[in-house]
Amino acid sequence: MGLLLLGAIAGVVILATSVTIMHKTSDSEFCVSCHSMQRPLAEYQGSIHFQNPAGIRAECADCHVPPQPVDYMLTKMGALKDVVGEISGKIDSEEKYNAHKLTMAESVWKTMKANDSATCRSCHSFDAMDLLAQRPEARKAHPTAIREGQTCIDCHRGVAHILPDMSASNASGASQLMAAAAHASVKATTLYAVKTQPFRLAATGEAADGTLFPSTKVTVLQRDGEQLQARLNGWQQQDVPGAIYAAPGKRIMSAVLDESAAEKVQVLNTQTDSETGQQWNQVSLTFWLPKNILIEDQQKIWQYAAGLMSANCTGCHGLTALDHFNANQWIGVMKGMAPRTSLDEEQLRLLTQYAQKHASDMTISEGSEK
Repeated sequence: MGLLLLGAIAGVVILATSVTIMHKTSDSEFCVSCHSMQRPLAEYQGSIHFQNPAGIRAECADCHVPPQPVDYMLTKMGALKDVVGEISGKIDSEEKYNAHKLTMAESVWKTMKANDSATCRSCHSFDAMDLLAQRPEARKAHPTAIREGQTCIDCHRGVAHILPDMSASNASGASQLMAAAAHASVKATTLYAVKTQPFRLAATGEAADGTLFPSTKVTVLQRDGEQLQARLNGWQQQDVPGAIYAAPGKRIMSAVLDESAAEKVQVLNTQTDSETGQQWNQVSLTFWLPKNILIEDQQKIWQYAAGLMSANCTGCHGLTALDHFNANQWIGVMKGMAPRTSLDEEQLRLLTQYAQKHASDMTISEGSEK
């Protein structure tokens, strides 16, 4: 009987000690006690999760330690690698921290995506939101998130820490697109450009006659080795022969043309924009270009573009709904936001195409393959 009592007491002591240790190692004071945590601490202290009008503070564990018992224990055990990293000096300088920041961030994002942003939802709930009291963008975005089964981290990646340099991640997505284009079906007759590409009017020759823009749809006419002949259908503004657009009245660039290419454009139809009075010609142009920059599934391009937007545009605000602006407005929005991101010129061009072709005034009949 005495042994049972001693065992029970020992069990209680061990349990109480374990709970105390778990609790103490989960408070923010402990989390930021390591030298290497001073940089993320400074980012956190500059965020709305640290200081806000409501006076509600999310501590480190509130965001990084799931409340469910099993996930809680797994997270605490996994944190041992951080102890090893601190001892080895893995991120003990600003240079080392910045070099590893993307990897660390992507690991957290992956976990939050997998558990449906469990830590976020311990405080935030769609059911408890007063959508009418939210800012216009949030009021529009949250119903979409509910309807499409999105999770918090899809739109809110920069709410507590400054986003890392996303250049490597951006480039990785572009490489995957090019790999998919290299394996496009030779039987496909409708293809989409995955990047900006010069084209020629003739099958041979070195000088380009124009440039095709990413995401643009073309129809395959014939193939010749690594080249193919394609037809581009689009729109030209009257007296502006140097550009073909995806839809009348909208500055969604499909191709830019030099003088020789402009002379080969065939006019199929003409219409007048009721709002501006401008005349637009429905046109067609045939040219040659490499087959390895074209893909048959446009959705893969949109998936890459959506990733670019989520990764680069959520550091200052939540993810903006694509139909928040019309196609022409998106041009100025993207140019204004670009300096704050890690996007290069090519990625920005593709992202602009993505936003424009899913804008509030775009329809499938106008060229948006949604």
